[in-house]
Amino acid sequence: MENKTVNRSDFDQFMVPNYAPMSFIPVRGEGSRIWDQQGQERVDLTGGIAVTSLGHCHPALVKALQEQAGKLWHISNIYTNEPAIRLARKLCEATFAERVFFANSGAEANEACLKLVRRYAYNTVGAEKDEIIATFNGFHGRTLFTVSVGGQPKYAEGFGPKPGGINHVPYNDCDALRAAVSDKTCAIMVEPIQGEGGVLPAKQEFLQTARELCDQHGALLVFDEVQSGMGRSGHLFAYQHYGITPDVLSSAKGLGGGFPIGAMLTTAKIAEHFSVGTHGTTYGGNLLASVVAEAVLDVVNQPEVLAGVQERHQWFRNRLEKIGQQYSVFKEIRGLGLLLGCVMSESWEGKAGEVMKAAHDEGAMVLIAGPDVLRLAPSLVITEEETRMGLDALERAVAKLATQSKAA
Repeated sequence: MENKTVNRSDFDQFMVPNYAPMSFIPVRGEGSRIWDQQGQERVDLTGGIAVTSLGHCHPALVKALQEQAGKLWHISNIYTNEPAIRLARKLCEATFAERVFFANSGAEANEACLKLVRRYAYNTVGAEKDEIIATFNGFHGRTLFTVSVGGQPKYAEGFGPKPGGINHVPYNDCDALRAAVSDKTCAIMVEPIQGEGGVLPAKQEFLQTARELCDQHGALLVFDEVQSGMGRSGHLFAYQHYGITPDVLSSAKGLGGGFPIGAMLTTAKIAEHFSVGTHGTTYGGNLLASVVAEAVLDVVNQPEVLAGVQERHQWFRNRLEKIGQQYSVFKEIRGLGLLLGCVMSESWEGKAGEVMKAAHDEGAMVLIAGPDVLRLAPSLVITEEETRMGLDALERAVAKLATQSKAA
């Protein structure tokens, strides 16, 4: 069968227009470097939006995938399989969890979390205990349930009636959280670090208040660690950074290192309310996904790798602060580990997208988290040379934009 040449215009001709991808098409990656169809090299500081936790084509992941690909791919969930059980065991051994449910994405993992907390409250108290408290500017996925719990109306508008029983409070506002929670509350759902909402870490007091309120009102605390988990914060999961343990936790993105997988982690007591037939997914615990995720976990959950995240955080912070000061472009560098947000200064307000595009032209792939925050989520094992190359390119982009602005 002939493989016809693909170019960017083919996207507009054949794909649903819900994305607006860049003009270049990446075709090969190694470590934190990407090459496009024309052979141009760029340093990837996006990590596929915090997904490629070990960079591109990490040897351990490639080996695991190749070995399993020659054995067995899929069998359905009326059977079990070795890779899924091995991965579940390791996740339980490394966290508070005693039970794991596997899905295919962060949205699916969060959907499972939300259904579980509602089911738990229904079984233990009754149908009246159904309220979910979440935060404004949160992001939990694109299913109708998760996009409704996420506190960003722009993602939920136009899709008809939204699920009820969901209320939002400002992020990091303890007083608002206390006022919102009642005995009708079945769960509080929060990101330890708001990713899409601007790379904003939670305050210790806010998460502690959430934990205490859940305990007082018989509610469950859910941490969405789809973006902040799997070593991204410098701990395996960000809840370990704060020392506050949730009842339910979602993971995805970095869990598969680029292979689609999601997971919900919880305790045995809570998990038993997902009895046979109450929830499921066709590909959850897929053998290929599970062996890759196990390989990711084996590498990431090493003291030297997690310590290396903290070291790399300083590489990035030191250089980004210098760029910010020299060009008056960033007023704040925030985040934990290797999830970093560069907040644009007043004179650069609304220009994060321009910086992102200019950086791509100069040889660095970066992200935004809204119009005023440049977001970086590189590989957890990015080298010092790759870091320097990527940030050199970002600085060139900022310098060019600054020169153009002065000329105008």
